[in-house]
Amino acid sequence: MIWFLEGQSSQRDVIMSVREALPANVKVFASHRQDRPEITGQADVSFQEPQDSSQRIDWVIGTALEHRITVVVAGRAGSFYETARKRFEATGISLVSGGMSMDTFNKVDDKSLFTAQALCAGLACTPAITVTNGRELVAAHRVLSRSGEVCIKPAIGIYGQGFWRFKSQADPFCYLESTDAREVDFDTYLKLYMAGPTRVPMLVMPYLAGRECSVDIVCEAGKPVACVGRRKLGARQTFERESGAVELALKACAHFKCDGLVNVQTRDDQRGIPHLLEINPRYSGGIGYTRAAGVNLAGIFATRRLGLPEPASQWVEGVCVRPVTVAVTVAV
Repeated sequence: MIWFLEGQSSQRDVIMSVREALPANVKVFASHRQDRPEITGQADVSFQEPQDSSQRIDWVIGTALEHRITVVVAGRAGSFYETARKRFEATGISLVSGGMSMDTFNKVDDKSLFTAQALCAGLACTPAITVTNGRELVAAHRVLSRSGEVCIKPAIGIYGQGFWRFKSQADPFCYLESTDAREVDFDTYLKLYMAGPTRVPMLVMPYLAGRECSVDIVCEAGKPVACVGRRKLGARQTFERESGAVELALKACAHFKCDGLVNVQTRDDQRGIPHLLEINPRYSGGIGYTRAAGVNLAGIFATRRLGLPEPASQWVEGVCVRPVTVAVTVAV
């Protein structure tokens, strides 16, 4: 039995992919803190998790033992559950958090430490300068802008929140009119940055002009066993499996000892050379799309963890997908 705790928005896709790959007699469990039947209803058995975080680990372990669940997948809160790994192991439950220890999370969650570690390991990564005040921000921008465009993002964060690209000709009103553009002139950003209290550490780095690649990977104790790279083309996505970006992502997972369903983000420079942006020790929002390329990553992950035959992969060359919104009945 395998249990997927609250995860990213793609938890529904992951559950469906796993259910497709497993024998009918092997139950798939799922849970969420909110009442989300459109997600958890795809599992054989579903629960609603406690809202109080202090109760969650005891509740998860107790529920897993009651239902004879052998594998628990942490999903969104990997580092939270990783702190209790010994408690899970003591009861015979296999915990999949995204890493093998807190060392993985400490290194990948803090982008400044991640960048330094990657560069030391010889992994292509965008050099960054960590800043905590206006003086440091001005100095970092002055140094990096000599070589080209500059961008900034929080040292710790997800979903691209807090990312901005410095553009000298950006219209100040566009920050209110079109926030998705993520462009701002440096003087305006600096004025707003210095207007408030102490800021969280930010990373100032060169802006890479190439395309991003999101690589979804099945890892076992740092060893990648299956992967698919995705690139966005407007509202569409294409897939790749043998490329510089995918190769870099696999090396990064091995170095940072990732474990489970993880995601690595890369971006090409102007010469098309990929650079690491970040590692997310959890499955991505678009992992379900990879099935269209002939690879059921979530199914491969689940079957291997349960010691069962994994689903066959048959790569589909040149496929392109576009996500759509689907209405799901949750109550009558």
